[in-house]
Amino acid sequence: MNLTGQFLIAMPAMTDPYFSKTVTYICTHNHDGAMGVIINRSTDITVGKLFQQIQLEVESQAFLENNVHFGGPVQIERGFILHEPHEEYDSTIVVNNTIALTTSKDILEATAQKNGPQKMLIALGYAGWTAGQLENELSQNAWLSLETTNTEQVYSLIFNTSNSEKFDLAMRMMGLNLANLSDVAGHA
Repeated sequence: MNLTGQFLIAMPAMTDPYFSKTVTYICTHNHDGAMGVIINRSTDITVGKLFQQIQLEVESQAFLENNVHFGGPVQIERGFILHEPHEEYDSTIVVNNTIALTTSKDILEATAQKNGPQKMLIALGYAGWTAGQLENELSQNAWLSLETTNTEQVYSLIFNTSNSEKFDLAMRMMGLNLANLSDVAGHA
């Protein structure tokens, strides 16, 4: 099983406050574990405040008003930027031909100079699973996985939809309605 490039949707029974009603984009998944970024939770930190903290000046005021996302409970002091593949920066993982993940400051510097990617989601922290942990959670019906290679759908979920609508959009993309899902998992 390799969920790299897929979305995880928390099932209704998920009570963990970090993950309840979240949509997470999986950036890597292999025998060592998995790593992803929650895409539908924001912090109260604006991009402008973040850029101020790292001493970057940006000309686009609209961009500065966006909120930084809560990417997950691991390394919450560190930035993780999901973006369209634009160019590789000092620390970039190309997830697929649609999305890349960068953790180095140079992408923010390029953005400040209007040379960065047009589509980007800035998050603090990430979601991580140890080897076998995500597979176990999937077998316990904690998550649904949504696979789409359609660039328009991926961009819609990550970049173009408000956080309050991303969970419902992901469910609709799976052909599901939250009201029809049970809070109780069963195994045949």
